[in-house]
Amino acid sequence: MKKYDATIAGYFCVDLIPGFKGSETHADISEVLKPGKLIEIDGLNATLGGVVANTGMAMNKFSKNVFLNGIIGDDFIGKIAREWLDKYQLSEGINTLKGGNTAFGLVIAPPGVDRIFLESPGCSKVFDISHINFEAVAQSRLFHFGYPPLLRHFYLNEGEELLEMFSRIQDMNVVTSLDFSLPDPNSESGNVDWPKILQRVLPFTDIFVPSLEEALQIMMPEEYARIQMRSDFVDVIDQVPLSLIQELGRRIIDNGVKIVLLKSGYKGAYLFAGDISSLNKKHGFDLSEERWNYASLLCKAYPVDESKIKNASGAGDTSAAAFLSAILDGEGPESSLKYAAIAGRNNLYCFDIFKEIDDWTTMTEQIKSESHDIVHLNQNQNKSATYKILL
Repeated sequence: MKKYDATIAGYFCVDLIPGFKGSETHADISEVLKPGKLIEIDGLNATLGGVVANTGMAMNKFSKNVFLNGIIGDDFIGKIAREWLDKYQLSEGINTLKGGNTAFGLVIAPPGVDRIFLESPGCSKVFDISHINFEAVAQSRLFHFGYPPLLRHFYLNEGEELLEMFSRIQDMNVVTSLDFSLPDPNSESGNVDWPKILQRVLPFTDIFVPSLEEALQIMMPEEYARIQMRSDFVDVIDQVPLSLIQELGRRIIDNGVKIVLLKSGYKGAYLFAGDISSLNKKHGFDLSEERWNYASLLCKAYPVDESKIKNASGAGDTSAAAFLSAILDGEGPESSLKYAAIAGRNNLYCFDIFKEIDDWTTMTEQIKSESHDIVHLNQNQNKSATYKILL
């Protein structure tokens, strides 16, 4: 038995979320943030954020023993973060950089408007492979990492450190998992050749859990740019046809990934798999190859009670946490996808994931009680099968 179910490493921050008053919805952000306009807010909520906190703490709530591996500064934001982590006994693998500034994000999310993130990477700019606790990784069944576009050392030199880290962990016989964030096109990471980096890294990546928009931007940047040009104020994911999503999933699998989760917000989540037999050769994994091999599924989003919504930040990370937890439990693809979808929905009702997110038992009961169909995008377990909708 390994000591940890998972090591969660990479980007760590504190999210600062202004509380907008009322429940009035808006068509676009220009209705809310106008030059010279004073906006009274209902307080400021602060939560731990980034993949390390969001995914790690959610997996902990889902009864998984996790080791969190990130970096903070010794500034006042870092001190607040460590107090929270100490309270939940999850600070062991969090490094403190003397004189460093902790990464933080301002999450602008008025009612009815998609979130806008103002992100300061802080000391995450110096986070590199030397900060990875490989001893803890070796004692883990799974290693989950995110987000390379906000971690400078992991995208420099065509992702050399990212490749070194993932190949080294593969040699440890530990399952690897990768999450992403949208690269800012006006930043250094926005000008990186992400398709080339991913061609190098994905052969060493067992599980890949980006959002649909992230996957398009980093895997098919020209297609993503064309969709963006015609989207205007319409959400990008509304402009992506099923045929392109299927092509994207196949392309990722063809690069060597065994299981892909494409998180698609209010549209739901897509799952694509290749031959997953190599996962069962690693310690602590026992997945049904008959059910998982070449699976191609869509789970539509669970209905949302608008009156309960508190915060959309971190929903993708929580969704990934449930998906990975289900895989660690040996669940099938349909069940794993349902856990991902319902956890993402439940995240909307929380400010503090650790305190408020429903536990695994409660989610299991919700899945049983809330009838929800899975759409099979290909029935035949054949890599080159013709795709068809089967309700």
